[in-house]
Amino acid sequence: MHVAIIMDGNGRWATDRGLPRVFGHRAGVKRVEETVRAAPDLGITALTLYAFSTENWKRPDREVNALFTLLRVYFNRKAQELFAEGVRVRFIGNRDRLSRSVVQTMARVEDLTAPCTRLTLNIAVDYGGRDEMLRVMRGLVVRAAAGEIGPEAVTADAVHALSDLAELAEPDLLIRTGGERRLSNFLLWHVAYSELDFLPMLWPDFTTTDLTEALARFRVRERRFGGVVRKTA
Repeated sequence: MHVAIIMDGNGRWATDRGLPRVFGHRAGVKRVEETVRAAPDLGITALTLYAFSTENWKRPDREVNALFTLLRVYFNRKAQELFAEGVRVRFIGNRDRLSRSVVQTMARVEDLTAPCTRLTLNIAVDYGGRDEMLRVMRGLVVRAAAGEIGPEAVTADAVHALSDLAELAEPDLLIRTGGERRLSNFLLWHVAYSELDFLPMLWPDFTTTDLTEALARFRVRERRFGGVVRKTA
């Protein structure tokens, strides 16, 4: 099972408590750790988390720098633990605007955990669904210009093969915390038939119980993928 999560509400959580927004992001990291640890036992084999969007660069430099410091410090500290727990870490998105130290951390964690199979953890960093689709389209145009493919080769499978989640099935369930009901440019290609669950609590208040309940709601939904359910006599 593949679950994607928009982890919304860290900043508001801190502001509500009279704290700087970075405190909310620190609290959010703890929830990430708890969710990753619980996921395999709940039947989740792939988990994709929206950590930093292409639009998040608009935030104050202080907050952006704090976010990337948290990311780098966390994965440097936890890489061996993630490996021991069988978690394969992948970073999706665009790395062109990231600092060398962050990119090096990403590469080191990806290389270390590459053999792991218990859980695939995708961290979306400088990621946007539209940006991903533009990158895919550019890749197809380059191949077409080189005479490698013709128009008939531009299929859904070809798009998926060039996407950031090429190795995985599409998410079965998308969860968003924070009370908002929108995708915010997350996995626009991949969630066409994902079930959506919008939750009111802010991300630092999200617990493994909330995750378990979201999965229970998912499992009683009827997924038709555009078709109809055929009743048997």
